[in-house]
Amino acid sequence: MRLQATVLLLVSFFFVKLARSQSNELIIQGQTGKLYLEHTVVARENWYSVGRLYNANPKEIALFNHLTLTQMLTIGQALQIPLTAVNFSQDGRKTPVETLVPVFHIVQDKEWMYRISVNHNKVPIPTLEKWNKITGAQVHPGLHLIVGYLKVKTSLSALATGGGAPAVVAVGGTPAVAAGAGTPAVVAKVSPPANKVPEDKIVADSTANPPSTTSKPAPATSAPVAAARATNAPETGTPVPTTPVPATTTTTTTPVAPVPAAPLPAAPTSPAAAVSTPHFNGGVFKSDFSSGGKSANGQAGIFKSTSGWQDGKYYALMNNVAVGTIVKISDATTGKTVYAKILGQLPDMKESAGLTIRVSNAAAAELGEGEGRFNVAVGF
Repeated sequence: MRLQATVLLLVSFFFVKLARSQSNELIIQGQTGKLYLEHTVVARENWYSVGRLYNANPKEIALFNHLTLTQMLTIGQALQIPLTAVNFSQDGRKTPVETLVPVFHIVQDKEWMYRISVNHNKVPIPTLEKWNKITGAQVHPGLHLIVGYLKVKTSLSALATGGGAPAVVAVGGTPAVAAGAGTPAVVAKVSPPANKVPEDKIVADSTANPPSTTSKPAPATSAPVAAARATNAPETGTPVPTTPVPATTTTTTTPVAPVPAAPLPAAPTSPAAAVSTPHFNGGVFKSDFSSGGKSANGQAGIFKSTSGWQDGKYYALMNNVAVGTIVKISDATTGKTVYAKILGQLPDMKESAGLTIRVSNAAAAELGEGEGRFNVAVGF
């Protein structure tokens, strides 16, 4: 009986932790000097996919948890995600490619604004009051209080959207405020994005998988998704209503984090299968290409992306080339050429060994290639 009770207790603890990791809010932990978020590892996640989710360096996450990148993550494993100047904002600042996601503190018994401020990088009390549309006298135990914002890359993190709910909207560089003064904060109960991903969201993988055009729901993503609150961004000027992000059901591709051990089977993307896909004569970035006289020859791999299939926006990953550079990719076998924008470097995984570049599966289809590697010449 005692053994059964112990097992039941452990199972209950696991599911409680899992539920917390998948809640709609990001709950801050720790105190000034060591603030972090908790993340529970789910299927198909690894150090790099978790790092992209929270805009954190995988090595820093491993070090913060007294682990190394050589140690594989396991389902149910609890990770602490450090909040640093790179991914945590308390002044409303962000880059154009970033989205601010509210981070909350749950007020404890006998805890007031001064103590909350001291424990969270001494964020000014007036700032806390403006973010949450309350006064210090309205603070009470159990209140979910915004104490800062997680800065994530809009095109790489599922936290940048709220599964169809309004995301944090930047107006003139300042996040907008949705509610009027004195309006209590309300959490919108939403589900993680199931059948849509941001246009430029990419996931490095060794296979290509063109998105389906049906509206059949896909399994919900395992990553926690931030809820849109009525007051979900810092107020630094005149409140501006947020603009809801329209939902789309045109694709059902669910982002899959890279799994070095065994790539998941994907629908073939041979030239024959891509016949019905529109072609864009090299892609929309062709007009932006400006040769710097540099070139590289080698093998190309493929990663999954929802971009390019209907809009001709092709993307690539390549080392030692600046992000945003437009490169010309020519396939000597098929004689075709595409122009792609560099999103970042090749992922640090064994499948990248020997590769010169990775291109989106839509770009590979435009080149007349299917699965596997192929020889290319890259100009930039």
